[in-house]
Amino acid sequence: MIGREHAAGLTADATRLTTRLFLPGEGLTSAHSRTVEIAARVLAISAKRTETLAAELVAAFSARHLDVVSVFERNARVVESRITNADTLTPAQRTVLGASFTTEYAVEGAALCNPSAVAHPDQSGLLPGQLRVAVSTRSIGEGHRSSITFAEAVIGADRSWTFAERQHPLAQASINEGTWDRDQLRRALEQDGRLTELSSAALSRLPQRFPAVAVAAAVSALPAELTAHQDSRLDAEVLHRVAMSTYEANFGPATSLSQRVLLPVAADEDHGMEDARFVRFTDANGVRSYRASYTAYDGRDVSTRLITSPDLAHFVIQRLSGDATHTKGIALFPRIVGDAHLALSRTDGESISLARSPDGMNWTDVAVVHRPTEPWELVQTGNCGSPIETPRGWIVLTHGVGPMRSYSMGALLLDLDDPRRVVARTTEPILNPARDRDAGYVPNVVYSCGGLVHDGTLWIPFGIDDSRVGVFSLGIDELLNAMTVA
Repeated sequence: MIGREHAAGLTADATRLTTRLFLPGEGLTSAHSRTVEIAARVLAISAKRTETLAAELVAAFSARHLDVVSVFERNARVVESRITNADTLTPAQRTVLGASFTTEYAVEGAALCNPSAVAHPDQSGLLPGQLRVAVSTRSIGEGHRSSITFAEAVIGADRSWTFAERQHPLAQASINEGTWDRDQLRRALEQDGRLTELSSAALSRLPQRFPAVAVAAAVSALPAELTAHQDSRLDAEVLHRVAMSTYEANFGPATSLSQRVLLPVAADEDHGMEDARFVRFTDANGVRSYRASYTAYDGRDVSTRLITSPDLAHFVIQRLSGDATHTKGIALFPRIVGDAHLALSRTDGESISLARSPDGMNWTDVAVVHRPTEPWELVQTGNCGSPIETPRGWIVLTHGVGPMRSYSMGALLLDLDDPRRVVARTTEPILNPARDRDAGYVPNVVYSCGGLVHDGTLWIPFGIDDSRVGVFSLGIDELLNAMTVA
């Protein structure tokens, strides 16, 4: 076995908490509203007792959450339409009311896994030879719902990796509506099979670039003959859901990277944001930013979505479209190759494919790059993050699934100018599940969503049994010398 595993690691921390709106009985058919009944019980409490209870709630939870009073206020606004004369509520009543519809959520209460690593936007205060790293992680909480969290680490000149202590409390993003390109929204609707007469007519009333909220106004302006059709209500609801699936998530400047958590917002990611593959991307004008593809899961279907960010504090989240986005595991190349955006995908469900896009949004399959070949990839193979550019070619970390659904990691070397061509590959895994480790959430798994190169060494943070995170490194020359020429 080449390379070495380091002692550094991350484990799930159930004290990393955030808050969520809690609506008891939501989704159940009932002749009465539990929201109304709960609100009535809150308002029946005496003024003095309400003041005491509000103070107790704020004192109990302020250390666990940033600005918990605003959280209670926000959730009180969600239900205040059920209350007569809601504008007369006292601050204490609003606090108790909001807390009654709030729950704590341990974002990694079940597991922490599948990291990716990129150079941190802040490289200040380091010693010569060091590199600060931003690590994204998949955090799994109650109900197997996933969110995207972050950690920081420093690579030392002595080939060491040290995770920084993750900060508390977690910070939720301020969510704002996103914007659409009209052609991209049309493609998204077509992909869902929901480009109807109503949605097409609404799109025709919109400019080329528009805020998501403009869709509702465009629908309202349609002729009554169209909106009164028996399928129009469903068509309008679907159009609104798709339009609102793009959004911005912004964190305050006082928050550290490890406090930031991207929680599901859009309907198509309601059951999870999985396996973000972050990369430092350089566009055609030389502008650098962070990008990541991730898998959105709505409880039934998966789709691929895109995160873009200049600084890992301000995020734009959008849908991707095209035949290459129907499956999990898209990994973006870090720059334009030739005249196009490129990405690795797995459109047949078991092989590594290459996809192409003119704009980074709409993706078309180009070719299969690598099919399952070795015994450790009998079931399927896929990428483990974005390709890494070296003078000798694109290094692609891969995973193979073999007997007993055991995940191992290997690597490919792709031609720099024509990434459809495999120059060399590993025929044996570079990293296997360790049989002497305790079984985790999903046994027999080592998996990464992306590594990086620093000073001639390839660093790979990886998920262990979908439960925790470890770190593996090997020299670039060491890896290339272990490959077999294709």
